[in-house]
Amino acid sequence: MKNQELIQEVTDKAKQWLTPAFDEETQAEVKKMLEQEDKTDLIESFYKNLEFGTGGLRGIMGVGSNRMNKYTLGMATQGLSNYLNEQFKDLEQIAVVIGHDCRNNSRKFAEITADIFTANGIKVYLFEDLRPTPEISFAIRHLGCQSGVMITASHNPKEYNGYKAYWNDGAQVLAPHDMGIINEVNKMSPKEVKFEGNKELIEIIGEKIDSIFLEVGRGISINPEIIKRQHDIKLVYTPIHGTGVKMVPAALRYWGFTNIVNVPEQDVVSGDFPTVESPNPEEPAALSMAIERAKETNAELVMASDPDGDRIGIACKNDEGEWVLVNGNQICLLYLYYILSQYQEKGLLKGNEFCVKTIVTTELIKEIAQSKEIKMLDTYTGFKWIASEIREREGKEKYIGGGEESYGFLPGDYVRDKDSVTACCLMAEIAAWAKDNGKSLYQVLEDIYVKYGFSKEKGISVVKKGKSGADEIRQMMTNFRNNPPKEIAGSKVVLWKDYKTLKATDAAGKQSDIVMPDTSNVLQYFTEAGDKVSVRPSGTEPKIKFYIEVKGEMKGRDDFDKANADADKKIEKVIEDLGIN
Repeated sequence: MKNQELIQEVTDKAKQWLTPAFDEETQAEVKKMLEQEDKTDLIESFYKNLEFGTGGLRGIMGVGSNRMNKYTLGMATQGLSNYLNEQFKDLEQIAVVIGHDCRNNSRKFAEITADIFTANGIKVYLFEDLRPTPEISFAIRHLGCQSGVMITASHNPKEYNGYKAYWNDGAQVLAPHDMGIINEVNKMSPKEVKFEGNKELIEIIGEKIDSIFLEVGRGISINPEIIKRQHDIKLVYTPIHGTGVKMVPAALRYWGFTNIVNVPEQDVVSGDFPTVESPNPEEPAALSMAIERAKETNAELVMASDPDGDRIGIACKNDEGEWVLVNGNQICLLYLYYILSQYQEKGLLKGNEFCVKTIVTTELIKEIAQSKEIKMLDTYTGFKWIASEIREREGKEKYIGGGEESYGFLPGDYVRDKDSVTACCLMAEIAAWAKDNGKSLYQVLEDIYVKYGFSKEKGISVVKKGKSGADEIRQMMTNFRNNPPKEIAGSKVVLWKDYKTLKATDAAGKQSDIVMPDTSNVLQYFTEAGDKVSVRPSGTEPKIKFYIEVKGEMKGRDDFDKANADADKKIEKVIEDLGIN
């Protein structure tokens, strides 16, 4: 589409927001955009509708069809309300849970959402204040609700907000309900949204659910006797201005830890995230204040959670006493190694246990599971797929842990989304267990590599903003799909998988089917050396993501530095070969 045609299209669309269906403040902002000579803001705000996808909504806050505001949120909630009223029409009272994080406008959006649900005759359990995402998932199940909504944009920059939709099992919505809800949302216009709520259908909840959530979470502990011996292990925790401040320190104390060090500046709840550029525990800078606090206090472990309290980042001391960040793959590795080894040691394995990882998470976890004869399942990226495996096997097999490279882990089936609250407690227990055995957490990680083989992973996100960026990402995926690499980092590609077609192709050109519950726009390449590269566009941000995993060898702890340096060189070669920039 030519630029003038696009400007005319967005202008016509914006003028529809100057009608009585929109409040005066919104109309004033739209008029301002229309009057600006530079049409960039107008185009970005109206060139498309903010898409209600399988995970809900996420976007930059502001006026416009492509922005997160009361009208885009309103249409999403009205569509979800219509779908719930159709699906559960035989129920006397349909009910939902609503929670929110620390972001600007999150409470306002939560209250608007509550009003729309109640205007449609749906009972709302609204948390009194910010709460972590896993507690919303827990509350849906505990209160027997049919759905739930969490107002959050997870770890996105401060200008974003979002809307996660959950089903009655406490998991994010999957087929067939995802498409059913999307179809209802797509039918909506702002004038059809029922904004006038029924306050009698809103019940405020809080501390009572907190207590039950903490109690159930404590049941995940495998070695409470070790916590008693090592209760004073010094732990630094930061919520990075987010919801974790409400529950993580309380949970750590509930498990028996008595020496919790906070980062006062980051305990301040704020959607502006004033001490960090990005509130993402994947980013080294996000943990820098906590690490400085650990140095000051001679702590043994640093933990952080993201704004909605579902993901965990950690740092620990290496053999030289220097603080190092532990990446998402290593975090997942530590959890599952600990859970599986302790279950085996205590004779808790009955033969029906299973673990789950996502397809872009390190393959090393599979080696550990196979050594214990435990079933390890692969799913797509996103915890809704892990939750789906739990649901499918509920009552038949026992879920004992699952995670993904993006710093999410769920150590039990009490929740159906990743959970930093219980995960922080379990990581503290792992550190206490290591100390009880005369090791550091870092040395446990080194021991895993010695026993199961060295692996290093690197995630690269290439940001392509706006409409032109979205077009560029699509073209990049097309190029990789049509021209798969024959060699990566000097090693022959022996298998490539296309999850969009659900076909795997080996080096001889022989194809086989990939068994997955749905298709997904993901490509994977496996080399003769055991390396793996995955490519996919982000579903929530303007990014194309590359996940690189290279293999190496360690015969002892002293080999770590060399194995790590060799892996870095190989990763650089992978980046060069794929033309990532």
